[in-house]
Amino acid sequence: MIDHAHDLESVRDATERLLTAVAGLDNASVPEPSRLPGWSRGHVLAHVARNADALVNVFEGRPMYADAQVRDADIERDAPRPLDVQLADVRESGARLQAAGAAPADWSRTVQLRNGVVDSAARVPFRRWVEVELHHVDLGIGYELENLPQEFTERETEFLAERFAGHPGVPPTRLTDGTRAWHTGRKADDPEVTVTGSPADLLGWLAGRRDGSALTVEGGPLPGLPPL
Repeated sequence: MIDHAHDLESVRDATERLLTAVAGLDNASVPEPSRLPGWSRGHVLAHVARNADALVNVFEGRPMYADAQVRDADIERDAPRPLDVQLADVRESGARLQAAGAAPADWSRTVQLRNGVVDSAARVPFRRWVEVELHHVDLGIGYELENLPQEFTERETEFLAERFAGHPGVPPTRLTDGTRAWHTGRKADDPEVTVTGSPADLLGWLAGRRDGSALTVEGGPLPGLPPL
């Protein structure tokens, strides 16, 4: 069962970790490249802030973004801002999201996200947790996949395995870190491929943050994954 209140608190904690880490940078660090192709650290921070406001829209029954062009333009507009402005925006937008999440609501209702994706309202806080944690890693400032909370790593691995389940381009695949196992890809009686690795390496591959070269693969080549 999804505990949205627990996840909102986890979002708060993750946001504080990100803010503390970013506060150690300087203005010259903001336009430097992040780990995301074509994005500076400023782009990542701008996206984290605008995503918080977009999820407030979701909570309050409005479209997540007006459209893709507006979303991209807002990130480009906000990316060059100095560090103190970026920090204030991430902090203040995060507070707005927490306030929206604290309002009385039917958490079982279905909400619409970007690109026509629908989900339960109760899952939205976890989706925000994903944004904050993975984009903290994307900043390339010393926070790595190995530093992610264990609960987060396990849940996001399960979430992504479910996302790719049934995908015709992904062969039946068993994922394991040696103690836990997940299944993804096309349906079959027996997995065709077994992928083994550390929790961080499995998540990194599923989330498009690592190329999978540290994983062990049996039963075929490492499956190609569709873009997120």
